[in-house]
Amino acid sequence: MGFPFAGSFARMMPMRYYPIFIKLTGQECLVVGAGQVGRRKIASLLESGPARVLVVDTRPADEELRELLANPCIDYQTRTFRPEDVNGKTLVIASTDDEDLNWTISNLCRDKGILCNIVDQPEKCSFIVPAVHRQGDLTLAVSTGGASPALAKKIRKDLDEYFGRHYGAFLELMSRIRPLVIGRGRPTLENTALFRELVDSDLLEAMERDDREGVVEILQRILPQELESHIEELLRGLC
Repeated sequence: MGFPFAGSFARMMPMRYYPIFIKLTGQECLVVGAGQVGRRKIASLLESGPARVLVVDTRPADEELRELLANPCIDYQTRTFRPEDVNGKTLVIASTDDEDLNWTISNLCRDKGILCNIVDQPEKCSFIVPAVHRQGDLTLAVSTGGASPALAKKIRKDLDEYFGRHYGAFLELMSRIRPLVIGRGRPTLENTALFRELVDSDLLEAMERDDREGVVEILQRILPQELESHIEELLRGLC
């Protein structure tokens, strides 16, 4: 006996997304709806350093929201959405329970070539927001293509446990080492081999153990002799 909905499922084409990280520094964004979900979206946008985030909601700001509004990048306006609100915006997020309004915003953004996310309605979106794990400059994004946000969040929690703070410290150390190595003027292949040796070594594990002596020993073994005098400076505040 066949699965009764197999035909329907077979006709459903999976949505394929192209994963990117967007630079919002100095850009303008719009958030329509400042409920609990909208507030989380606002907070995450602010981490990316936009020049301005226009927030539109018909409700006056409560005490919790006013804490967010203390950020000078936010322009909060208590009113209904206007079509011209999307003009000049790099990215738009809508978190409302008004189906017609969501479609209006989605269509406006599509016509103007503006990136748009309608929360929990991927069919109206030109992009979706993944579950994100951050450790310093390390950013890991997980998406299920909108099929199961709950699973994406579970995977993110697993990443939180595996990729601890030592990954952020290790990445910061590598970012400090990189310009010193490149500044020596050696061939790219030689530099690449050195970076790979650092990553493949026990350096990360030593940092996880807070084993400063072990970290110093590994750096002395791998780094070119002329860079050994920089080791203490490289480790400042990290280990």
